[in-house]
Amino acid sequence: MALQESLRNLDRAYENFFQKRAGYPRFKSKHSRSQSYRTRNQGNGIRIEGNRIKLPKVGLVKIKQSRTFEGRILNATVSRADSGTYFVSLCVEMDKTALLHPNGGRQIGIDVGLKAFYSDSDGNTVASPRPLKSLQRQLRREQRRLSRKMPKSRNREKARICVARLHERIANIRKDFLHKLSTRLARENQTVAVEHLNIKGMLRNHRLAKSISDVSWSEFFRQLAYKTELHGGELLKVDTFYPSSQTCSLCGYQNPLTKDLKVREWDCPACGTHHDRDVNAAKNILRKALEDRSTAA
Repeated sequence: MALQESLRNLDRAYENFFQKRAGYPRFKSKHSRSQSYRTRNQGNGIRIEGNRIKLPKVGLVKIKQSRTFEGRILNATVSRADSGTYFVSLCVEMDKTALLHPNGGRQIGIDVGLKAFYSDSDGNTVASPRPLKSLQRQLRREQRRLSRKMPKSRNREKARICVARLHERIANIRKDFLHKLSTRLARENQTVAVEHLNIKGMLRNHRLAKSISDVSWSEFFRQLAYKTELHGGELLKVDTFYPSSQTCSLCGYQNPLTKDLKVREWDCPACGTHHDRDVNAAKNILRKALEDRSTAA
């Protein structure tokens, strides 16, 4: 079954090439550190039994489940990371109505940032784990050790695995944080409004590029998009040039003095309302998104 799936992948790759959806298929060497294969579930050949999974031609393998599910397993993909860790990803057919959650039509606006991961229109602030920043010193130390090892030696391979495991840990911390946060937002809110940021353009700022990559806004927005749809909600986006941080969310007065990013709190000259910069921006993002939706309708 795994060999049949490989042929299907090859056929799909050539079809994408001839349809000009992708480049010419590249040879995948068996010596590559990252390997994977997919196998379909035929005759209940793939199933969970307690803390083990049954795989065709492999048998029962001990696993640590990241989540439980109810549904029919369609296929399984077994992959090996650079660190040598093995993963199995299951494609499961589920009843979509089971994912819908009563949220009372709640609406929330979100303003992402670097100091805090985001502030919302309800006045809440979520801190970012910043895994790369917290493990930067350890990563540099292991990379220096790797650079000093003799090429193709066993000690070099051990050092490479240490570096790969650190990179994997950083990625896992980031993915765990983003998945839990995006799932909670999609379950609890009918409408989520965000700013449509030009993240590729922002990454050209070399002073902020590493910090922006560390918080991974693109992945957060991608997860929000499919999870809100999955849970029966909607994700609305506001134009990046809308002055959400400069506009008073109460009276609509636009304060040019707040263009300076150092201004974290300010009082509206028109109505006297005291604002937290990011919470005020989140309120404006929600209001603007709802206005744009009603206008488009």
